[in-house]
Order: sequence, then structure tokens, then C-alpha cells
Amino acid sequence: MTTTAAAWRRPDARTLLVHCGWLAPPLASLALTALATGGAIPVGALITLAALAVSFAVVTAVGLLSWSRTGYQVTADAFVVRSGVLSRSVRTVPLHRVRSVDLTATPLHRLLGLAVVRAGASASGEGRGEIVLNSVAAPEAHRLRAALLARAEAGAAAHDPVLSRVDWRWLRYAPLTFWVVGGVGVVVGTVYRVLDGFGVELWRVGFVRDAFTEFGHSMLWLTVPGALLAVLALGSIGALAMYVENWWGYSATWTDERTLTVRRGLLTTRSVSIERARLRGVALREPLLLRAGGGASAAAVAGGLGDSEETRARSALLPPAPREEALRVTAGALRTAEHPFTAARLTPHPRAALRRRLTRGLLFAVAPATAALLALGLLLTPVLLTVAWIYALVAAATVWLLARDAYRSLGHALHGAHFLVRAGTFSRETVALERDAIIAWTFVSSPFGRRNGLLTLTAAVGAGEHGYHVRDMAADQAVAFASVAAPGILEEFLERPAGQRPVG
Repeated sequence: MTTTAAAWRRPDARTLLVHCGWLAPPLASLALTALATGGAIPVGALITLAALAVSFAVVTAVGLLSWSRTGYQVTADAFVVRSGVLSRSVRTVPLHRVRSVDLTATPLHRLLGLAVVRAGASASGEGRGEIVLNSVAAPEAHRLRAALLARAEAGAAAHDPVLSRVDWRWLRYAPLTFWVVGGVGVVVGTVYRVLDGFGVELWRVGFVRDAFTEFGHSMLWLTVPGALLAVLALGSIGALAMYVENWWGYSATWTDERTLTVRRGLLTTRSVSIERARLRGVALREPLLLRAGGGASAAAVAGGLGDSEETRARSALLPPAPREEALRVTAGALRTAEHPFTAARLTPHPRAALRRRLTRGLLFAVAPATAALLALGLLLTPVLLTVAWIYALVAAATVWLLARDAYRSLGHALHGAHFLVRAGTFSRETVALERDAIIAWTFVSSPFGRRNGLLTLTAAVGAGEHGYHVRDMAADQAVAFASVAAPGILEEFLERPAGQRPVG
């Protein structure tokens, strides 16, 4: 890439074929409808398919016109993209503001040799900065990423070691994730909505109705556990498949002194590059089941990755893996000799924080259901009275265990240049944040929190989730802690002795 005036380039013409991918969902839905109805396609389904065909033709025509009016170039100091049909626009992003470049490729993109380029930049006064090129040839995508992340400094960048590569022994952690149960629900819900959109009432399909009838007439003490085991088995298979698809070919490497690159994906490939200047910390994520199995995952706290959903996906540094591996990867990302997660001792929070969690659990999880069961027992059958007190005992014990775990997870500390905070039980997360990344503090206290001497301190940063909370910390320590963690933010708001004027 030359640093002189560059020629305008156009997205690859094969991007028009990507629109053919829109035909897959309606064709698949047609096949499912024909299978569920024995080959008979309802009139409503035919009308829906006709409408989709017309929409596809219109969208394809618009795509052709949009492609012919789109161009881009990388000059000596800027990335310029012009687009628009009726309203022409030209976007110019200085190269020094480009913070990350994400390359993605769906199966169709890979079949056509294409990739989608997302260049994230630091936000301007108008909001989030991101340019998306859909689609360019894969070699051009890699060349474009190198050009956008290039810097003018002299000297070759030193070779940095690989932080981590995929180890398929980590597959044992896949069943300890959300997808074991949630994945089954997502698949069932998607199939139901597709069939419902084509006028197929799933509950009236013969084999579905027969299955539920047989299930209801069987011994529930055997069929219910059997059904749960089947769901868990299917969910585990799905979780393994998702793990392989998401993390196939995974590697996290420092490609030079300034760029951390994470590559992964089997069907949809993803390559995310994060500039070192925008990497403001790391997060160690330990959901309840994964933590029980000795595992964890890691994520980057960085700016320029997009909105909250995109940031969640593009900030991943490590899949569910052994906790020791997660600690090693986060240490490599921080580029520090001494890892704050293991070297720092977190400050525990007041016991009042434990009482708050117990109270919330009893009020919102135990009391309503117990009261409902008691009411139904008085109105319908005394059996529900026995169920009510059994539920109350089991639920109260569960709440007590979860509240204690949530309380033990609370903690905060300062370690060198980093601010640490930890919270959560179902999804515990420990964040190590660069102290100079903090741009503001927020103090929030509810009436109950003030009565117990607690408040929530939030550190605002221009990266990651943009706000990291120290929940239920001692109110009398919050101001002093914030003043030490990020000096220069609170001083002008603190009370001064009478007659003393602020410096400057």
C-alpha cells in the first residue's frame, strides 16, 4: 500500500451472489412445511413464499445499485468510503483513530472467497465510529487490515509470542456453558416460529400429538427425569458443536508491538485485531458451572469494538478453558510481569452486603412461590400445603448458598497501574482495568443501602462496557478509594476547610 493518493476501489462483484443466501431460509422453511404436512403445502405458505421471492428480487436490485455506487480508498493518513444511492455520503476516518479491524466470513462468504471488513474507530462527537465493507476478496481484506493498522513509526516491530492456541482437551468445558439448556430452547423456539409463520400448527401434527399423549400416560417419575436427561444430552451435543464452530483454529497472538489479534471460527471465520493503545484491561469470566469445573474464559476491555453486543463477541480472548490458561492469557494481554489477579488481595465488602442478598433472595424467590402454593393448597388440595413447606425449605437453603457465594465474590483492590473489581455468582467476572482509563466516578446509594452504610461505585471508561461497578462497598471508604484509584477527578468536588480556595 502506497502512502500517496490511492486509487478508488470497489467491493468485489461476487458480493452480489451473497444475496442468494437469502433464499436459504424460505427454501428450508418450505422443506420443513412439506415434511410436516406430508407434502401438502398450505396456500398461506405459497403466498408467503411468493412475497419473499418478490422481496428478494427487490433487495437484489437495490444491492446491485448500491454496489455500483460504493467505493473506498486508503490514503496516507485516512480511510475513505463513499456510498449511497439517492443520498451520497463520504466518510473519512483518520488512520490514527482506527482501533480495531474485524474480518468475518460466513460459509457463503468463504465459498465465494470473500470477507466482511469492520473497521472500528474511536467515537467522534457524533457517536460510535465504524465502517463496514461487505464484501471484499479475502486477500484484499487481509491487505486492507494491514494497511489500516499500519503506523508510521520507523523500525520493524519485534516478534511477540503466541498467547494461546486451541487445545481440544478444552472441549470438556463446553457442557458447562449456557448452551447446554439455552441452546435447546433456541433451536426449539426457532423451529416453532418458522413453522408457525407458514401456517403449520405444531401441536396438531400427528406424531407430536401422539408423543405428548404417550408421555402423559406414562409413569411421570420415569418419563420426566428421562426427558431432562434427553434435553441435557442434546444440549451437550449442541454445546460441543457450538464450541467447535466458534473456536476452530483459535489463536491469540501479538502480531507486533501494537496489535493483539484473535483468530477463530470454522464455518464463520473471525479475525479481530485490537490496537494496544485501546486495550484498557482484561476480564476473567467464571460462570457458576464453569467455575465448579475449574474453568474460566477471558475477554479484552477495549474501545472501538462496536456496540455492546458486538463488543461482547469481538472482545473474546479465550474460550472456556482451564483457569490457569485464562490467567496466563490475561497476563499476556496486560503485558505485565506480575499478574494482578493472582498478586492482589481483594478487599472484602461489609457483612451488610450479605444480608442484602439474603433478603432479596427470600423476598423475590422464596416468599412469592410459597405464598402461591399455600393459597392453592387452601383452595384446591391439601397436597399443595406439603409442597409449599418443602419448597420453602429447599428454596431458602439454595438462596442462602447462592447469597454466600455472591457475597464472597464481591471485592475490589488496587494493584500497580490496575484497578480490580469482582462480582457475580451465576456469572462471576473479575476485571483488571488500567487506572488511567477511568474518566469519571458515579456514586449510587438506595435508601436501604444508606441505612446499611453501602453504596455502588461505578468507574466510567471509554472501553468495554463503559462502566464497571463496585457493588455494595462501604460508603465511608468509597470517596477515599476513588481519589486514590484515579487522582484528579474528585478533588475539586471534595469539601475544603473554610476560606481555602482551589488551586489554579
